[in-house]
Amino acid sequence: MANILLVTNHVAEGAIVINRLVKYGATDRGILQASANTDFIIGSCMESGAAVGERQDVPRVGLGWVEAGAAIVRGSPITSDATGRAIVAAPAAGVNARIVGFADESATAAGDVIRYVIEPGVMQG
Repeated sequence: MANILLVTNHVAEGAIVINRLVKYGATDRGILQASANTDFIIGSCMESGAAVGERQDVPRVGLGWVEAGAAIVRGSPITSDATGRAIVAAPAAGVNARIVGFADESATAAGDVIRYVIEPGVMQG
């Protein structure tokens, strides 16, 4: 169960897969599927995927669901892989990575859907 405290509505500027991380798009209310740990990641699309031009709710505060791109240990800071799946944020020394929050459950492999605490920020290695 997710505990969502704040949801914002956006327009998909590209195709978005369900339970993938999303980032700000080119317009104020636009979103795109995240594709790097340098993206301004804002949350995940949990209820459905979206095609270009479709509206999509994005949980911004609380607990959410995300698909893992690799094994993740509960409590780890998470960011995006190249396809919008969650991976552990582990930037090199002196390098910044944007995170969407912290894993609230562990993932044993890519494809697992896990709960996470939504807490966007920047992490430096």
